[in-house]
Amino acid sequence: MSWLSELHDVYQRTQAQAADRPQPIAHTNQQVHVEIVLDAQGRLLHAEVVPKERAITLIPCTEASGGRAGSKPTAHPLCDKLQYVAGDFTARGGIVTSGFASDVTEPHRIYLELLSDWARSAYTHAKLQAILAYVRRGQVVTDLIAARVLPADGQGQLLSTWNGDRDETPAIFKVLAGNGEPQDAMVRWRVDTGGVQHGCWEDEALIEAWVRHYVSLQTQIGFCMVQGGDTPLAEQHPAKLRHAADQAKLISSNDTSGFTFRGRFLTAGQASGVGFEVTQRAHNALRWLIERRGSRRGGLVIVSWAQRTILAPNPDVGSRGLFGDELDDVSLNDERVGEAYAQRLRHALAGYRARFDDAEGVIVMALYSATLGRMAIVYYRQLPNSEFLQHLERWHLAFAWPQNYGKSLRFVGAPSPVDIAQAAYGARVDEKLEGATRARLLPCIVDGSPFPLDLVRNACQRAANRAGLDWWDWEKTLGIACALYRGAHPERNYTMALDRTRISRDYLFGRLLAVADNLEQRALSLAGENRETNAARYMAQFASHPLSTWKRLDSEQLAPYRRRLLAREPGFLIARDREIREICDLFNPDEFTDTALSGEFLLGFHCQRSALWAKGERASKAQDYAVAADIGNDTSNI
Repeated sequence: MSWLSELHDVYQRTQAQAADRPQPIAHTNQQVHVEIVLDAQGRLLHAEVVPKERAITLIPCTEASGGRAGSKPTAHPLCDKLQYVAGDFTARGGIVTSGFASDVTEPHRIYLELLSDWARSAYTHAKLQAILAYVRRGQVVTDLIAARVLPADGQGQLLSTWNGDRDETPAIFKVLAGNGEPQDAMVRWRVDTGGVQHGCWEDEALIEAWVRHYVSLQTQIGFCMVQGGDTPLAEQHPAKLRHAADQAKLISSNDTSGFTFRGRFLTAGQASGVGFEVTQRAHNALRWLIERRGSRRGGLVIVSWAQRTILAPNPDVGSRGLFGDELDDVSLNDERVGEAYAQRLRHALAGYRARFDDAEGVIVMALYSATLGRMAIVYYRQLPNSEFLQHLERWHLAFAWPQNYGKSLRFVGAPSPVDIAQAAYGARVDEKLEGATRARLLPCIVDGSPFPLDLVRNACQRAANRAGLDWWDWEKTLGIACALYRGAHPERNYTMALDRTRISRDYLFGRLLAVADNLEQRALSLAGENRETNAARYMAQFASHPLSTWKRLDSEQLAPYRRRLLAREPGFLIARDREIREICDLFNPDEFTDTALSGEFLLGFHCQRSALWAKGERASKAQDYAVAADIGNDTSNI
């Protein structure tokens, strides 16, 4: 129950914030469609359709209505759908949900009882009395039809669809979701008190009145495992954690038939007892954290927070997302790019260290729902802030690499877990597989666990299959694959810039391919040809059979391009062939074989290519002809 305790503490600490704080207990956010304005005596003044941008509204709810679902959903106590608030709903052609078919008056009767009980309590309110007086007249739908908020036919019956002129479509159809009908509209209230129209969701006194009234109704007293004492216990726990339509719950015990509590308990209370106010506050705090600090994709949500200062780095984002433009001073073409990046990274993390209290910890939590009604905590870790930041720094240093995400986004840093999943499985990776991959990476980032090698292999294989990817997709995949291979082998001390002292076989083969690609690309550019190089086309084959593929490239495929460069830019050709000879000289003769390459060759390819781009080498014409004799007719380097 530590997660509930921690979230309850977050709720308590944020209550001093005037504006941005978790929503009050016994309330929920709901998308409304119609606003009704009353005077202090409960007379209708105005009604209108609520635009989508102003539709999300805080409304009172009960435990049952806060997570309601099914064919017989219970009523909210103040703002609700027309079948609950309107006494004339069925008389005007409205159809109640199937669970109320046997008694069509039941939804309105339940709503009226809730509203009346609240109005009679010690926690009543003037706005509440005005709303109750209006609802008791039983003409909500009639008034909304007269105000042209709801469409009706000639007999005054509600229309479910609009078949008239498209330009004259009633506004209500434009705000309803999907195939919603006007009879499904959600209503909120605004009451004119002394010339000022206050919404029920804006009145702090009304909000507090409902909270106190509802808490006073809790009668099931028991031992709360979070607070450690007797208190009114929750019978149901909140939903809508990830978004307004989310029905999945973290705590649920409605399996009273079949495998009842898996045979371990007789009643739900024996499994866990959580106070009503505790669970409400904790879930509201979690919802608030997810909205502001969480990363949500598909069914998986990852959120992190500091125990006292609340704000904490989210481990589910890459270096660019976490530090923004703080790393932009790192030049992609600088030979000391690794040192510059490390310095900027430590400077950025120092900002978090300065805000953290030495005694506080950081909590990282991941939530996932495999079904519509159940949610699980798939990852939960609580650790000291110093250890968390240390692991975060290690991750962003070890897995950093120059990244190319397109013309407008090039940076040095670690990729995000989402980008890693897409690099390993493709941009159209299945939502569940992407979520599972992100969850697998959390222990690597937060705990410093070893990186899954299957993800490294998949990303490297996709990067090597250059012909099967679009240009920008391949560029992105290549940078991520290099980052993963480097981070998964920290003992090898790979640098982000070209390491001319590294003589490992795979790294050298990668360098050779990059020079061949650069040489052919230059020759194509001189001829005005815009097509893939042979090095690009044979990259996957090169990864499997490097020696035989290189011999074919060097002796056959590059020959016509060498002749073209000899005639037009001999200095460029000499520089590239010199680079090839120098690389070949570094090989151990016993390792110059056709054995398949590891992902290390991508690092050599990427570093060599970046070094060639940075130089922009081109000799003058005088130098070209002066050294042309060095080339001769021999274009073989092996």
